[in-house]
Amino acid sequence: MTYTIRKILPSDNGKIESIIRDCLIEYGGDHEGTAWADPDLGRFSEVYAKDSRCYFVAEDENCNVVGGVGIGEISLFPHVCELQKMYCLPEARGTGCAQMLLDAALDFAKKLYGECYLETLPNMTRARRFYEKNGFVRTDEILCTGEHFACDVRYIKNLT
Repeated sequence: MTYTIRKILPSDNGKIESIIRDCLIEYGGDHEGTAWADPDLGRFSEVYAKDSRCYFVAEDENCNVVGGVGIGEISLFPHVCELQKMYCLPEARGTGCAQMLLDAALDFAKKLYGECYLETLPNMTRARRFYEKNGFVRTDEILCTGEHFACDVRYIKNLT
């Protein structure tokens, strides 16, 4: 399968929200403390329209959005960004789609930040192996406080 990775458009907001909600249901994350309760879930094209942020989507050969990933700043740590809301539809998993999304996100991040942090759910074992394969290291340090308190597995990666 061939994918096109591009920045999110307003017409993608509902598609990405649906992908994220479906994935959260799949992994039992459809509750407070995860992206499920994020009030900006359907507004990514606006939320990520800042120089310090970006959200990428993956389109398949039929122009269907099959995944996405964001980079956002962490206000208390200006040299660290957060990898945010990385989700792919089940049919796109294991096809290289996630790697293409991660590569685009980290290429963007390297221009602005020295480290990349992420939080995920304990039962997302395939995602955790993927992050580890890509150089992310487990950390006990909490760099983000807020609405995603249930995502208690944390990673960090040096971008320099």
